[in-house]
Amino acid sequence: MSDFVSGANEQDFHYTGVNWGRDLAEPIVAAVRSVVAGDPSPDGNGVLAIQRGIEVGHVFSGLPYPQIMNLRYTDEGGKSQLMLMGCYGIGVTRLLGAAIEQNHDDRGIVWPDALAPFSVALTPVGYGKSQQVRQVADQLYAQLQSSGVDVLLDDRDERPGVMFAEMELIGIPHRITIGERGLKEGNIEYLNRRSLQTTPIPIGEAFAFVRTQLDAPGAVA
Repeated sequence: MSDFVSGANEQDFHYTGVNWGRDLAEPIVAAVRSVVAGDPSPDGNGVLAIQRGIEVGHVFSGLPYPQIMNLRYTDEGGKSQLMLMGCYGIGVTRLLGAAIEQNHDDRGIVWPDALAPFSVALTPVGYGKSQQVRQVADQLYAQLQSSGVDVLLDDRDERPGVMFAEMELIGIPHRITIGERGLKEGNIEYLNRRSLQTTPIPIGEAFAFVRTQLDAPGAVA
């Protein structure tokens, strides 16, 4: 390209007859392509691998507001200096999306304990029909609440299958099911949302067992 027109860095003005080398430096010309897995690493150590990343926050340095607002401070030498402004922010909705993307299965979300909206879900079958079920559920709910556990009591008049499916979809890490059949044998049922393993627990040991699960290493991973 020769004798071309270029902007003059001033409104409504242009240069004509501009040429590389005489009026401005020669441009860099290179053959460029996107890297692919297996390409040599730029540092010469091994080859490249393509990995997915999740952006959950930003760091900005040198924001323009100190210049705009003339924000200054006096340094050790008594000279006025312009402040340097930056910010660090985490995208809350992005963080939740990333957590769900990393923690889910075919049934729904599998929340880590630290991010779960509730730590424990109580699913009493026949809560509105069985006095014994309601009594055990209310007692365990009160015990967990008083010990600082975020617990959800599903007291809806729903079929067990609906209750279980919705609790698995929500992804609460620990679930306790209370039903007349289990109470006749002196047990309630514990389910770990991540492993989907169920464990029968004697009624009198329910609170201590749940606390043990919540305090187990890796429970807040």
